[in-house]
Amino acid sequence: MTYKKKLIEVALPLEAINKEAAREKSIRHGHPSTLHLWWARRPLATCRAVLFASLVDDPSECVAELMKDSAKRKAAEKELKGRKKLWDEQTATLAKALAGGISAPPPGPEPKLADIVAEIERERLFGIIRDLVKWENSNNETVLQTARAEILRSCNGKPPPVYDPFCGGGSIPLEAQRLGLEAHASDLNPVPVLINKALIEIPPKFAGKPPVNPEAKKKLSASGSWKGAAGLAEDIRYYGLWMRHEAEKRIGHLYPKVKLPKELGGGEATVIAWLWARTVASPNPAAKGAHVPLVRSFWLSTKADKKVRVEPIVDQATMTYHFEVRTGNGEPHAGTVSRNGGLCLLTGSPMPLEYVRAEGKAGRIGARLMAIVAEGSSGRIYLPPVNEHERVARSAEPHDVPDTDLPEQALGFRVQNYGMTKHRHLFTNRQLVALTTFCDLVGEARAKAFADSGGDHKYADAVATYLGLGVGRLSDICNALCSWETSKTQVRHLFTRQAISMLWDFGENNIFGEAAGDFGVSLGNLCRAVSNVPSYGVGLVQQLNAEVLLNDEPRLFSTDPPYYDNVPYADLSDFFYVWLRRCLQPFYPQLLGTLLVPKAEELIAEPFRHGGKDEARSFFELGMGRVFKRMREATDPRFPTTIYYAFKQAEGEDEDDEVLALFDSD
Repeated sequence: MTYKKKLIEVALPLEAINKEAAREKSIRHGHPSTLHLWWARRPLATCRAVLFASLVDDPSECVAELMKDSAKRKAAEKELKGRKKLWDEQTATLAKALAGGISAPPPGPEPKLADIVAEIERERLFGIIRDLVKWENSNNETVLQTARAEILRSCNGKPPPVYDPFCGGGSIPLEAQRLGLEAHASDLNPVPVLINKALIEIPPKFAGKPPVNPEAKKKLSASGSWKGAAGLAEDIRYYGLWMRHEAEKRIGHLYPKVKLPKELGGGEATVIAWLWARTVASPNPAAKGAHVPLVRSFWLSTKADKKVRVEPIVDQATMTYHFEVRTGNGEPHAGTVSRNGGLCLLTGSPMPLEYVRAEGKAGRIGARLMAIVAEGSSGRIYLPPVNEHERVARSAEPHDVPDTDLPEQALGFRVQNYGMTKHRHLFTNRQLVALTTFCDLVGEARAKAFADSGGDHKYADAVATYLGLGVGRLSDICNALCSWETSKTQVRHLFTRQAISMLWDFGENNIFGEAAGDFGVSLGNLCRAVSNVPSYGVGLVQQLNAEVLLNDEPRLFSTDPPYYDNVPYADLSDFFYVWLRRCLQPFYPQLLGTLLVPKAEELIAEPFRHGGKDEARSFFELGMGRVFKRMREATDPRFPTTIYYAFKQAEGEDEDDEVLALFDSD
C-alpha cells in the first residue's frame, strides 16, 4: 500500500479555523456545550477541520489527475507564466549582484506547473474548510455534502470509522458523525459516556420520529414533519416542563415571592436570587460569640446606571448588626474576608485563616441572608433581607441525599479545609430538597413517556437520559458555591473554572424564577442542543479504559487526551455523578453501578492519588505510552492519528483563546 500524504500534513487555513473556534465561545443557543457541562471541551470548528484534513489527500499526491482537468491546467499555466517571469527577473538581478560582488537573497526554486496545480487545488480545499468551520454552516447540507464528497473521493468510497478513546465532551465524535463518518467514542468516566450517548448514539436511533406526548399529538399534521431529533427534543421539552410544574407544586412554597415596599409600587415580586454571607463566631470576647459575616464585596450591582450595594449597620451597644440596601454613588463597606482571613465586623478584630478553617472543620460556619434580588417591571429590584424568607429557607428538610465523600485531597479542591467533606455539604438544604425532588421526577416523567409511547422502553429511557442530564445542569447553578455576578446581576454557575473552591458570599437562585438558573430556562437550552445534533449515521459509545482498546477493525484515531495534572476530571465529575446516578441508575445499571466515578485507572498525574509528583508523572507517562501503543496497533495505516494539545496564545490573543497550530516533527 502506498501512503498518500493528507492535507493536514501539509497546510491548513489556520487563521479561519482559529477565528471560528474563538467565536464559538459566544455561541450558546443550540451549541452542544449547553447539553451538559464538560471541562476543556474542544471547539467544534477545530474538530471538524482536523477530521476533514486528516481524511482528504493533499493535492500533491494527485497532481497527475489534476493535470487532466483542462480548466485547472489552464489556470495553472497562466499563473506559471507570471511566476516564471518574476523568477527570471530575480535570477538575473541575483547574477548581476554577484558579478558586482554584492550579496543578494536567492529567488528560490524555479516555479513548476505541477506545484502550481497542487496549490490551486489546495486553495479550493481551503475554501471548503473555511465554509465548513462556520457555526452557521453546522447543519448546512450543501456545505456538508461538499465536504463528505471530498472525503469519499480520497477514501475510495470507504472512509474509516473515527474513534476517540478519551471522548470527554464529545466534540470529536460529534463532528465525525456530522461529516458522515461512523463515530466511536469511549471513556472510563461515566459522565462523558452519558454526554456522548446523548450526542451521537441516541439521536440517530430516533431520527425523524414524531413526539409522543399528548400535546404534540394534537398538533401533528404528518409523521414525517419532524426532522432529525426535533421530535425527541419536543418530548424532552414537554416532559421536562411537566417536571418543573410538578416540582413547583411540591416544593414551590420554599421559593416564596417577596413583598415590595410602597415606594417600589407595593404588591409582590418574583425573587431572582437570595444572597447569603457565610458567618463565623467572632473570636473577640467583646462580641459575646456573635456570628459575623465573611464577605468579599458588598456590591450588588456595578452597572454604571444602577449601582447598588449592601451596607452593614453595626450597633456597638448591643453588638448586633443588620443589612440595608443603598443605591446611587458611594463606595461600599470594605470586604470582611480575604485570602489571609477575616475581620470581625463588630470589633474590627482580625480572624486568621487558621481560625476560620478550624471553625469550619468543627461544623460551626453558618450563613446569614444579606439581600434579596427580585424581578421588577423595569428590571432588577434589590431588597434588604426578610426574616420570613430566611426562616423558609432554613425550614427545608432534605431526605435521602447523596452522602458520598469528597476526596481528602485532590487537584483543584480547597473546600475540605473548611469542613466541606461530603458532596451534600456543597448545597444548602433548600437546594438539596430541590435536586432530590427533580431526581425523583425523572423516573416519574420516564413512566409518562413510556405510557405515551405505547410501551417503548428504549424511547422512554432516551427521554429520561436527557432529563437526567438536565438535572445535572441544574446542579451546576443550584449549589452553595455560586457567586453573584455584579456586572450582569445574576447568579453565576460554579464551574467557571476547573476547580471547586471556597466561596464566602454566594447567590442562591430561584429555580422557578423564570430567569437564569430556572430549570425551565436551562431545559430550553438543552432542547435546542438536541435539535441541532446531526442525528444520522452510526454512533457507538462505551465505558472503556483507553489502555484496553478493542482491535476489531482499523480506525482513524483523533483524540484530546488528558494532559498531566491540568484537570482532575474524575474528582470533579463526582459533583454531577451523584445526581446523575440517582436519576438514571435504573436505566444504566452497569454504567452507573459504582458509588462514585472510577479513579484508580484515570490517566492524570494526580500526586495525592499516587504518592507524590514523581510517582504521578510516571503513572501518567507509562499509561499514556500504553494507550498510544494500542492506538498504533489499531489504526488504519492510510491515515494520520491526530492528538490535540491545547495551549494559550502568549501574544496578540485573548489569554483564553485556544488556537490550532501545526508543528513539524522529525
